[in-house]
Amino acid sequence: MHYSGSVRILTCRVLLVVTLMSTVAMYAQSAEDSDSARVQALETLWNQAEVAKDAAALDHLLANDFTYVDIDGSLQNKTEFLDGIKHPHERIEVIGNDTLKTRVYRDTIIVIGAYHEKGTLNGKAYIRYGRFTDTWVRQGSSWMCVASHSTLIQR
Repeated sequence: MHYSGSVRILTCRVLLVVTLMSTVAMYAQSAEDSDSARVQALETLWNQAEVAKDAAALDHLLANDFTYVDIDGSLQNKTEFLDGIKHPHERIEVIGNDTLKTRVYRDTIIVIGAYHEKGTLNGKAYIRYGRFTDTWVRQGSSWMCVASHSTLIQR
């Protein structure tokens, strides 16, 4: 009888530990999903700010040490990137994300996406399709983009 009671106690303890671990795992997944959704919303805000030439809004999304690799392979820091937003060579009418996939690593989120862009450059209309990779890092309670890379693709 004593042996049977010990087994029951051990079984109850194991069930309690399994239940607690499941709860913690569900909470962690929920937090990751929330962070992922927040960063995806920031990606949309980025597009809207670029179309509106709102460098001030973008300034709040980009880390001070932000690095950008443009479609032509050129490298820009935050100041250079924002200056290009304020004084663009092209007139962007629409930017939209076609797909977004996120990978969450604690305080870092990698966004891999495809986008389309429509506008005019030197008086000529264009439509571009591309892929991008953005790296977001939690800084305090905010998510800041620290690096972005964009590549054109054929459609």
